[in-house]
Amino acid sequence: MLTLFGILIILLGVVTLVIRPIFKNHKLLQSFTPKRSLQIIGVGIVMSIITGAFFYAEPGTAYAVQYPWGGQKAVFRQGINTKMWGRLIPIQFELPIKYVIPAQDGDLGEQSEYANVDSAKYWAFSDAVKARIATSVVISINTEDQTQFLSVADRNKTEKNLIRSRIIPNIDQSIKNTCKLMDAQDYISGQASDFDRYFKDQLENGMYVLEEYFYNEQKDIIGDSSTVRTIVNKESKQKRFRIKFKDGKPIREEGNSLKAYGLTVVQAVVTEIDWETTFDKRLQLQKEEVAQTQLEKQQAEREFYRAQKEKARGEAEKAAERARLEKEQIQKTIAAETEAKVAEFNLVKEKKQFEVEKYKAQSKKVAADAEAYQNAKLVNAGLTPQERAEWDYKTSVGVARELKDLRLPEIFIEGKDSKNSNTLLESLIGADLAKQMMNKPQN
Repeated sequence: MLTLFGILIILLGVVTLVIRPIFKNHKLLQSFTPKRSLQIIGVGIVMSIITGAFFYAEPGTAYAVQYPWGGQKAVFRQGINTKMWGRLIPIQFELPIKYVIPAQDGDLGEQSEYANVDSAKYWAFSDAVKARIATSVVISINTEDQTQFLSVADRNKTEKNLIRSRIIPNIDQSIKNTCKLMDAQDYISGQASDFDRYFKDQLENGMYVLEEYFYNEQKDIIGDSSTVRTIVNKESKQKRFRIKFKDGKPIREEGNSLKAYGLTVVQAVVTEIDWETTFDKRLQLQKEEVAQTQLEKQQAEREFYRAQKEKARGEAEKAAERARLEKEQIQKTIAAETEAKVAEFNLVKEKKQFEVEKYKAQSKKVAADAEAYQNAKLVNAGLTPQERAEWDYKTSVGVARELKDLRLPEIFIEGKDSKNSNTLLESLIGADLAKQMMNKPQN
């Protein structure tokens, strides 16, 4: 720009110097004396010299300076640098290239003088579905190797030519190859990240060599084990593409890589896809079907959890009833065990009491035998008449009292060989009297 101003100033000085003698009476030219015209020419020459010998390097821009005598140099530092009337080829450190989907009126949105923005193109996926793919790519130049940078600048001449002839064709080829590797349905089903990865890898390291193959579509089985229906497309074989590998690495096309130009892919992503109308309708139907399926799934889950809730409630009631019955059973068992223990204790008590009574009876018998024995001894030893009379009196009184209270058997059976009937009766009476006398205390 300064060089152009210098040339214009030089031309102004020359014109005023030439036409002043012709138009002497012109008021405007009277102020331009020959001396002043020469001064103007001198200022123009100085400006031309300065702008031809020096230039200002803007930040973020690399410059290839090509001298008139054939030499060249690279400038990566901002500020004033010498160019010695050489040619400048400025290239940004990072080159933004964007494909955008235009609006209905064809507007591409906000533009920038530092970005290359184009309208997105239509690309066909493996299943022949077309879509406009909007991408955002940022390419970085090599600022470490001056020789490689100068070679790229010399072969492409301008930054715009580098973008149009080298970078954009690689971007288009990368998108095209990546679209061949998947169906549109695969892209929307979760392979969008794979698309970005394939796209960036090919753009930076070279295009994949693709090979064709036929994909046999599997039959879709609908139903359960008892009723099975199959759905088969008319074209069971589809022509597909896949990456060709060798020694576990993808084979790439030679000489078709940005890396060969010292360019690095900083960013390469798909920002938006505008599917064709037919596919949009199909997607809408799929979305509605998925929504309906999700709704039915939620309803089924709700019914399932409701059944689980009822089942859990039944199990809880069953557990409560089982606990109640077990509690009653335990109570009854404890009561029965307590009753058995009490009965066993009572039995032991009765046994002990029986033994006690038994021993008491034996003691009484022994005492009675002893007393009877003593009385017999006294009788045999002889008594005085007075004692015998007193004894007989007491005996008769006691016998009479005992006879009064005597309870004889109502039935008596006598044997055939009994010699004396009085003997048995007397024996019974005597035995009962003797028993009662033994139980009475002696005065």
